Amino acid sequence: MSSCSKEELIALILQLCARVSELEAQLAKNSRNSSKPPSSDGYEKPKPKSQRKKSGRRSGGQPGHAGSTLKLVERPDQTVVCRVEACECGCDLRGCEAVEVERRQVFELPVMKLHVTEYQAQIKECPQCGQPVKAVFPAVVSQPVQYGPRARAAMTYLSQYQLLPFERLQELLHDLFQMDVSQGTLNNVLKRGYEKLAVFEEQVKERIRDSEVVHFDETGMRVVKDLNWLHVASTPELTAYHIDAQRGQPAMAAMGILPDFAGTAVHDSWASYYAYECGHALCNAHHLRELIFAHEEHGQQWAARLKACLLEANEEVMATNTRGATELPTQRLQYFSKRYSRILREGRKELPLVPAKPAGQRGRVKQHKVKNLHDRLGNHKTEVLAFLYDISIPFTNNQGEQDVRMMKVKQKISGCFRSFEGARIFARIRGCLSTVKKQGHNAMQAMTMLFEDHVAFTRRMTELAEPT
Repeated sequence: MSSCSKEELIALILQLCARVSELEAQLAKNSRNSSKPPSSDGYEKPKPKSQRKKSGRRSGGQPGHAGSTLKLVERPDQTVVCRVEACECGCDLRGCEAVEVERRQVFELPVMKLHVTEYQAQIKECPQCGQPVKAVFPAVVSQPVQYGPRARAAMTYLSQYQLLPFERLQELLHDLFQMDVSQGTLNNVLKRGYEKLAVFEEQVKERIRDSEVVHFDETGMRVVKDLNWLHVASTPELTAYHIDAQRGQPAMAAMGILPDFAGTAVHDSWASYYAYECGHALCNAHHLRELIFAHEEHGQQWAARLKACLLEANEEVMATNTRGATELPTQRLQYFSKRYSRILREGRKELPLVPAKPAGQRGRVKQHKVKNLHDRLGNHKTEVLAFLYDISIPFTNNQGEQDVRMMKVKQKISGCFRSFEGARIFARIRGCLSTVKKQGHNAMQAMTMLFEDHVAFTRRMTELAEPT
């Protein structure tokens, strides 16, 4: 080993200390202080430190809460009379009229089996011209043997909403309905539903483009073992998904929403979003977790103060919304804005020092992650505090993350998509199901309507989905 000067040894030691600190910080990350999912915490989960304050109410159902206890119905499907034939004294009561009845009801599932309807098209010979004339089958009866709309809706609902893999779905259909369905049939049903939803998906995207506030997010999805990206654009009433091999701007352009979007995009500060000239608002749930990490792992007092500032500001916005006001008073807006800037300004002296670049090393020395966080919060102050300037903008991107969550559950159950076509089918159908549930519709009934008449389905399911 060649000899090193004292200065070089000091630089090397500082570099190694910084590396050790970085590795220790990685080990300290969990779902409470970073964007890591709770499933990555393992058995040693972090102690819960919720940002929510106690409401003062007891746990369980609150006064006025509508329960779900079984109640007697006025018109049962079947009535069984339990007759009195004799008294204990031996008197015969069969000829006596009942003076009163005591009612009890049993709620039971009907015997479930396929109901087969045969359609017979008459063929008659015209007495005038002698040509055979055949009756027309209903539009939904297109094959000699086929499954009806409700059966196809059940396959779609169980596969795409309840996330059953094909083998378990086959088993369920056999056990409950005595249906022996091949995986090829299941795939054809899903493909047919995907095709019927093409116009619906475009109308949903159009309404999302016209919305004032839209949540955007993206997450990795495995397709044929390769990393792809699932993109979501959503509002409280609408959901659209897009599967793409790219994570950045090409995929966002292919999705067809952001290029023509003029409202406010709520996201997690992924750089590609800033390529679009719409309004931007950043997810403060991400910031709170990063501030917790900076404070607890790196002793950054400014991070704790800024976290408190953001939470207080959010509480004041929620109180303003509760009162029915449309904006925060100017005085309070200025107070939080100045407080935010002062905390960042005073926090500069606490930022970790970056070691000097060792002699001979090329390029810039990588900044400390706490410094990156501080820079982002300063450079994007307007986007961080967007929820203050316009109280209709949410504090977090929870809506987008919630709409992504079940897609991750799908991947956990099935591992990955076996084809890109299957991934596209799932994204479109799942986006439809998410939208109809947000609109308050029954998902199974919606799928039945889709397979009965997809034109009527599109008209019915989008008429409530106005921009918000």
